[in-house]
Amino acid sequence: MTQKLETRTDLTHNLAAACTVFAQFVRGISTASKLVALHDSDADGVTAGVVWQQAFQRAGFVAPTRVIPDRERNAWTHSNRDRVKAEHPDRLFVLDLGSQTEPVLAGVPTCFIDHHHPEGVPPGDTLISAYTWDPVPNTSLLVWDLCQAIADISDLDWVAAIGIVSDLGDRAPFELLSTAKRKYTAKYLKEATVLINAIRRASHYNPEAAAQALLTHSNPKELVNSTSDAVQQLQSARAEVKAAMEVGRKAAPVFAGDVALIQVNSPCQIHPLLAQSWRTRLPKHIVIVANSGYLPGRVNFSARSTSANVLEFLRAQQISEGEGSYGHGHDQASGGTLPQERWQELLLKIGFPREAIAP
Repeated sequence: MTQKLETRTDLTHNLAAACTVFAQFVRGISTASKLVALHDSDADGVTAGVVWQQAFQRAGFVAPTRVIPDRERNAWTHSNRDRVKAEHPDRLFVLDLGSQTEPVLAGVPTCFIDHHHPEGVPPGDTLISAYTWDPVPNTSLLVWDLCQAIADISDLDWVAAIGIVSDLGDRAPFELLSTAKRKYTAKYLKEATVLINAIRRASHYNPEAAAQALLTHSNPKELVNSTSDAVQQLQSARAEVKAAMEVGRKAAPVFAGDVALIQVNSPCQIHPLLAQSWRTRLPKHIVIVANSGYLPGRVNFSARSTSANVLEFLRAQQISEGEGSYGHGHDQASGGTLPQERWQELLLKIGFPREAIAP
């Protein structure tokens, strides 16, 4: 029976309830069924995907398959739907990519596992959202906890911990992280996290290399010190992103009221890192870092704040309909991707003068 979003959200107000909902979704699925997980390309999404894959493999399912979205990182674009459709899933899991009322693939039972602000769930599908929990776990931790019921994945604690460090920092208040730091050391967890994130930020977008690095090493120290091809790709990406950040840090902000705008042009995904850095320097402002060089014909931007709800702020800026999207994610960490014309319209709406907007 189809349940309303409110009911499903209430069902997952804690881990025990979430485990019940997860068990209901996987109950009765044949091990011969084609299971597919579409997961984000950042460290939290990749680690969640790897934990999911290993858990279902160990549970006896035939070839559970991961799919990573393109650089738009949007499960609902035509290109990413086509990626999933090509795998012919019987059941679909969408990890760390949000949730909406529109299905990713109509007719395919789908379980959304996430910690971002939920925007709905398709009729008949399942949403396991940790958004209202206190504290809010990241997706890799949530997947690790949920999958305990189907297989022994205790040795994947370091993989889930990397997702925690990436999204919540190395002081996040979760037992798994505390245990992992004692077991593997915070140094190697943080080093591995930087490497896993680097490849999706580099100009050569290849997050599958990060997944392979996780799948072919048994702990973070081994991964960090590895000379494997996958890890060499991560090291190269890290060096490229570091150089791009050195250039990006030279950009100065312009202001419109309590909003600060920093504009860069880089093929690397440095805008979230710069936004995080500027947020601490401008704690009373909403910080927006825009990158006009990341995707052709688009401006990708990250918005951060320590004092305001950036989701509410961005959603309040109503502009004309068109390509691109913005205003998804977390209360204090959001952003979007827009064609130049709509991007300029958004900035004018916020209050920036036209002469302050980089062409």
